[in-house]
Amino acid sequence: MRPPYDITPKILQLISSISEKIGEANTLFLDKQSPQLRKQNKIKTIHSSLQIEGNTLSEDQITALIENKRIIGPQKDITEVVNAIDVYENLNFLKPFSEKSFLAAHQTLMKGLIDRPGSYRTSGVGVVKGSEVAHVAPPAHNVPGLMKELFQYLKNDEEISLIKSCVFHYEMEFIHPFLDGNGRMGRLWQTIILMERYAVFAFLPFETLISQGQDEYYRALAKSDKTGKSTFFIEYMLAIIDSSLGNLLNTNSQTLTSDQRIRHFLSLDKNEFTRKDYMDVFKSISSATASRDLKKAVESDLFLAKGKGNQMRYFINKIKN
Repeated sequence: MRPPYDITPKILQLISSISEKIGEANTLFLDKQSPQLRKQNKIKTIHSSLQIEGNTLSEDQITALIENKRIIGPQKDITEVVNAIDVYENLNFLKPFSEKSFLAAHQTLMKGLIDRPGSYRTSGVGVVKGSEVAHVAPPAHNVPGLMKELFQYLKNDEEISLIKSCVFHYEMEFIHPFLDGNGRMGRLWQTIILMERYAVFAFLPFETLISQGQDEYYRALAKSDKTGKSTFFIEYMLAIIDSSLGNLLNTNSQTLTSDQRIRHFLSLDKNEFTRKDYMDVFKSISSATASRDLKKAVESDLFLAKGKGNQMRYFINKIKN
């Protein structure tokens, strides 16, 4: 059974934007995988996800712990980071559709922090914001059944992975299956679901943007609670992912070569396009760079050109490609 949500124009627009950016990011990062970039983003992810939960350690302190150096800080915060490092260094071993893998991840993440980590709660729980109860989770005896249904939903191949990851994140937060660690597990498992379909998400610390606007994160959860649908949260998370991909592409010191840009654009299989269309895919390049790329592709018989000046239109040379 599919959890309730609506497909809105905003969701469709964001999926289109994200898909374009994933293509460019794949060309940029998966052709030249950078261990240093992966390490930097792992540090940002751990720092941001735990900061949302009140952890006080800095990125420098987390870096020191990754490098097995001693630091001074609250023992609980250090334990949280050490556990998170253990999980994020073994992301490739976690299976997105496996409830057993999900519980094992929680056990590692919350080891030494709560009783019975890796087990669903056996008592009622509520989420308190300030002096108010923001959310009362379903009764404990319903949790195992609800989580089994949620994992069944994940296995539905007809659902778009980007949407599935958001729905799982929201529904898991609503069920609140654990006494503690629900927020960090929701964010972690969204990454795991996305990585299974798009390897580039191993480079994407979208938790950073969530931590910079935590109120908006909680508002999106609350809005979805009120409507009984995850639609608002899907829109919120897709916008976060879209912005995070944009930041990844714009701030990374690596740049695509003209050959890499042309190769990626060919993979989009556009029938007819303009220079502006080309620049919409590669937003960080100048109009002069776009013109040089297009000229090079035409001279290589990869693209065909018709018209002059602002009326110039391009076509993929199907014979050559």
